[in-house]
Amino acid sequence: MDLVPALEEPLKKVLGPATAKVMAEHLGLHTVGDLLHHYPRRYEERGQLTHLADLPMDEHVTVVAQVADARLHTFASAKAPRGKGQRLEVTITDGSGRLQLVFFGNGVHKPHKELLPGTRAMFAGKVSVFNRRLQLAHPAYELLNGDSDETVETWAGALIPIYPATAKLESWKIGKAVQTVLPSAQEALDPLPPALREGRGLVTLPEALLKIHRPHTKADIADARSRLKWDEAFVLQVALARRRHAESQLPAVPRAPRPDGVLTAFDDRLPFTLTEGQQKVSKEIFDDLATEHPMHRLLQGEVGSGKTLVALRAMLATVDAGGQAAMLAPTEVLAQQHHRSIVEMMGELAEGGMLGGAEHATKVVLLTGSMGAAARRQALLDLVTAEAGIVIGTHALIEDKVQFHDLGLVVVDEQHRFGVEQRDALRGKGKQPPHLLVMTATPIPRTVAMTVFGDLETSVLDQLPAGRSPIATHVVPAADKPHFLARAWERVREEVGNGHQAYVVCPRIGDEEDDPKKAKKSPEDEAEKRPPLAVLDVADQLAKGPLQGLRVEVLHGRMHPDDKDAVMRRFAAGETDVLVATTVIEVGVNIPNATAMVIMDADRFGVSQLHQLRGRVGRGSAPGLCLLVTEMPEASAARRRLDAVAATLDGFELSRIDLEQRREGDVLGQAQSGTRSSLRVLEVIEDEEIIAEARDEAAAVVAADPDLDRLPGLRTALDALLDEEREQYLEKG
Repeated sequence: MDLVPALEEPLKKVLGPATAKVMAEHLGLHTVGDLLHHYPRRYEERGQLTHLADLPMDEHVTVVAQVADARLHTFASAKAPRGKGQRLEVTITDGSGRLQLVFFGNGVHKPHKELLPGTRAMFAGKVSVFNRRLQLAHPAYELLNGDSDETVETWAGALIPIYPATAKLESWKIGKAVQTVLPSAQEALDPLPPALREGRGLVTLPEALLKIHRPHTKADIADARSRLKWDEAFVLQVALARRRHAESQLPAVPRAPRPDGVLTAFDDRLPFTLTEGQQKVSKEIFDDLATEHPMHRLLQGEVGSGKTLVALRAMLATVDAGGQAAMLAPTEVLAQQHHRSIVEMMGELAEGGMLGGAEHATKVVLLTGSMGAAARRQALLDLVTAEAGIVIGTHALIEDKVQFHDLGLVVVDEQHRFGVEQRDALRGKGKQPPHLLVMTATPIPRTVAMTVFGDLETSVLDQLPAGRSPIATHVVPAADKPHFLARAWERVREEVGNGHQAYVVCPRIGDEEDDPKKAKKSPEDEAEKRPPLAVLDVADQLAKGPLQGLRVEVLHGRMHPDDKDAVMRRFAAGETDVLVATTVIEVGVNIPNATAMVIMDADRFGVSQLHQLRGRVGRGSAPGLCLLVTEMPEASAARRRLDAVAATLDGFELSRIDLEQRREGDVLGQAQSGTRSSLRVLEVIEDEEIIAEARDEAAAVVAADPDLDRLPGLRTALDALLDEEREQYLEKG
């Protein structure tokens, strides 16, 4: 199938090398098609010009306004000592506000001739403040009442598209380039099957491209956007549906659990009954494991909903069926923690081949990068001889040296921390593709799951096990109300006095010498002029101050693995009262006796991260308490974020809030394309219905025509979405 020649045309042929170079380097646009899909960010109307009153500081802006007056001043300076320096000051207005433009030196001549009072123009530049007034220094501008036909027509066309631009290329230059290539839009091949497009009353792709770049009315923009949203949702869902289809054609060894094996023995020794949710999800997993095609399932659940138990039962079922199971954890602390808790839960069932091991027992081994050579050799031997049915490890599991006897199931914990390549390398260790279970403790809104993990079937655990206590969360405004912080430390002392333990979490370790220079400062940091609080400093201050007399220890990622393990063991055994840590404790750490958590500089953490951290307390029968300490003022966005976390324990609700505040790019970035989010008009939360409908339509199309032979336009769109790098990325899944 020929690719569309007109849209594949390189921009340097059409626009000239200089403009094309800037577009490629700064905007990632290389072909005519790329430029046609670079949509306006918003539209200016002649009657409602940008409010000059609301201009953001330090941002690159484009405004449409009229010149009110222009004055040329001369002055003396080092370069022009005899008073020959020239400065042109132009005041522009849009009726609501005024803005000063300044031009210096030789740069004054052209604007002095052109920017006469009454002239209308588009101005672009960076907003700064001089003498307490907003100004643009040396802005680029484009006259709107010149006599060239095009400008008059654009001006009369009322809706002026404002494009995402850069300092090197102003919006109107992008607009002119778009006008140059717009005729090629007629040749755009439509990716939507005609029946789908007509059934939903969507305009054709050429018409949508014309309307988004050259709208005459707001209705044109709405038509174009709803059509282009469908394109994005549908093409992406087809890519994922084709992957699901391809996976379903692969062979896998069915792993059905035996009725009298290690799984049954394990269930018999559990001191509690599984929740309804755990039973339902386990059944979905067992049904998948019993098929002749690889399972691909995403298990997402609330913090503390018992995902590890569900995953362990799946691993035991695999062992019963003669296979081995591997669990991949993102950090050593977490791998050790999983290993310890799984061995505890299994008791003598984890002592296969050892004295005192139960009849159906298997061996559970740990494999991490920092293990001693002898322990490591033994673990590798246990895997290759099938002595070990279950292995838990970090990336160390992926190394070439690691060989399995018969790998049947891969469980990946905390999906978002693992590259697809890593998952793939582990899956490549099976004789046939192993079954895959991906776990995430960050609840993901359904639409994001459909967009990012659309190739995985999803199971959700949304009820907490019985006996779990509610967690009370409060924001502690340390700057406004210092006595609240003092009270927070009293609360920690009270919890310890009642025989419980506490965590104090800080954003930084505190031994980074070059940290302040390297760290990019956010505007909030700049305002505060202080680096985030650090574990080592805070632990020291607490031990000498408000928590004097309590047993305080520290835990962070740069400690030696043996030291980390020793600290965790002491904390688990109740020999430490307060653990001051970084986010290494964010996932999977399970200490039922820990009831309180104080998060310092809580505004420096994301919503999902705070929810994760909070899930470390209240894991036993005593209620949990989480205090979010912040110095951010009450009206700030950071405070609103913290209030949202304090207001609900529903992780799915929080992840929606998180997503609405950030942007999809953060969430979809890697998972979607390997580099940047390929969504331009689709908004994952807002366009929930479109995504769900597009998924159903895509599944039907792929089922009927897996190679898309009858839909050349869709193939072209897929090729554009999945260029080489992305194709590999999706292939690896």
